Amino acid sequence: QVKLVESGGGLVQTGDSLTLSCASSGRAFDTYIMGWFRQVPGKEREFVAAISRDGLTTDYADSVKGRFTVSRDNARDTASLQMNSLKPEDTADYYCAAKYYIRTYSYTTRWAREYDFWGQGTQVTVSS
Repeated sequence: QVKLVESGGGLVQTGDSLTLSCASSGRAFDTYIMGWFRQVPGKEREFVAAISRDGLTTDYADSVKGRFTVSRDNARDTASLQMNSLKPEDTADYYCAAKYYIRTYSYTTRWAREYDFWGQGTQVTVSS
């Protein structure tokens, strides 16, 4: 079992930057793949980024590639999402998620259904 708590959301303007954090407690953090997803009310949850257990493999949605950076600190049990050049279409509730996976260190996944635990979400609003 793991508990995830996101923070760092807020209201920003187009072109601004924002960093989201996800604090984990419970089972060893480095046994989890970490993912970031976002959701706009009335729409399906959308994959944003994922990072492998060892932090060496990352994956991004095309819509954020080159602007967002996912990272993790296994010593501090935290994952982060650095968001640059924000656009109004990035406005959403952002969620971090954890998938327990111990087969390899380099695996990531984009599929929300594969993740075992979810945070409560943090809201990001980008004004034009």
